[in-house]
Amino acid sequence: MAIGYHPMVRDRPAELNVSKDQDMRGEPLTRWVLSNRGGAIFLAVLAVTAIAVPVLNQWVPESSSLHVPTFVVTLVGKYLCYALLALALDLVWGYLGILSLGHGAFFALGGYAMGMYLMRQIGARGVYGNPELPDFMVFLDWTELPWYWYGFDNFGFAMVMALAVPGLLALVFGWLAFRSHVTGVYLSIITQALTYALMLAFFRNDMGFGGNNGLTDFKDLLGSSLQADETRIALFLCSAAALAGGYLLCNRLVSSRLGRVVMAVRDAEGRVRSLGYRDERIKLFVFTVSAMMAGAAGALYVPQVGIINPGEFAPVNSIEVVIWVAIGGRGTLFGAAAGAVLVNYAKSWFTVAYPEIWLFFLGLLFVVVTIALPRGLVGFIPGGPRSPPTTTKPVGTPDTTKVAAGDGAEDWSPVASNRTQPNDQPETSVDRDLSAASPSPTSRRP
Repeated sequence: MAIGYHPMVRDRPAELNVSKDQDMRGEPLTRWVLSNRGGAIFLAVLAVTAIAVPVLNQWVPESSSLHVPTFVVTLVGKYLCYALLALALDLVWGYLGILSLGHGAFFALGGYAMGMYLMRQIGARGVYGNPELPDFMVFLDWTELPWYWYGFDNFGFAMVMALAVPGLLALVFGWLAFRSHVTGVYLSIITQALTYALMLAFFRNDMGFGGNNGLTDFKDLLGSSLQADETRIALFLCSAAALAGGYLLCNRLVSSRLGRVVMAVRDAEGRVRSLGYRDERIKLFVFTVSAMMAGAAGALYVPQVGIINPGEFAPVNSIEVVIWVAIGGRGTLFGAAAGAVLVNYAKSWFTVAYPEIWLFFLGLLFVVVTIALPRGLVGFIPGGPRSPPTTTKPVGTPDTTKVAAGDGAEDWSPVASNRTQPNDQPETSVDRDLSAASPSPTSRRP
């Protein structure tokens, strides 16, 4: 079946020998969701939570033990934002093999975009009564609004910036790093340095973002008071919808042919490059998508907690996100989201019951899970994934296989090939997986 060439391949193939079963774009949504048992359970639990929490808050009397207080609604909404952030990190760490220690920066940038919109909505209700300038600018003797604050009185513009600013930063950073083939621990250190540099910049009062105090004292969102129960429930539902949408997007990506190439880049980058793929473009695309997801999580987080300050850029926050993903289960998507919720729930409980030992508990939990459960808590579940999704398989297995992609697998039949590797070594499944998406020798341009 002839289809268009992939933009991340150097040479344009005339035709790709791919069967209909291999073309994921033609399959209905329900097939690839329901074929993934873990993902289906995750979405079901998320849907039940999204329905039950508002119902128990609004229609169950406060005297009942089943009543969910409004502060719990906000707390669960915050957990869902963290889960979306963990999902974004798992996309690049679990499937692309890039350990990013800078996703806290993308999260904070999305939060600042939302905070700037909320500050513009205060208007003359601020302490100094200035309808144009936020209170901190009046306090610092600013006379006019900085140009980069223009447009943030519009909700649509602010939401676009919450996605575009982290995405643009990831695009520029990734283009510089990936084209230079910076990988491994060096890339992790650079992402952490980027986060730390942004934290120092946002601490400066002359940057125009509130300095050490950040942005706070928000009043309303789209004309509705942020203190109203209805607004808090709406934010909670938006967080649940964003998490579900983020999971479906990631699952669709890693289950597609592009997703198999992404995992091949992680497992055998040099071989993928030798087959004609622009691995730096693949990395750049996935890294940018992940950064935009982190920005969306930050934008939903800020109106629920009521503040955003430079502390969100702290490198320790990005490291904590890595712990969430590792504990939940790297390379599973739903495991990363579940790990974020469970760890933050434990943090909330321990910081009240045993505030002095919380950090020790977190470190102990990470060490125990890393040693005893290398696949995270998801790998402990009977029938759950026990090995990371990979494009390799033992030599001699049938050509018709299930290729692990995401937390589920899709049936596909790679084109059989009798080629052997140099030195007469048997062909691995990385070659089989990529042969369907690689231009044939006769189709390459001279």
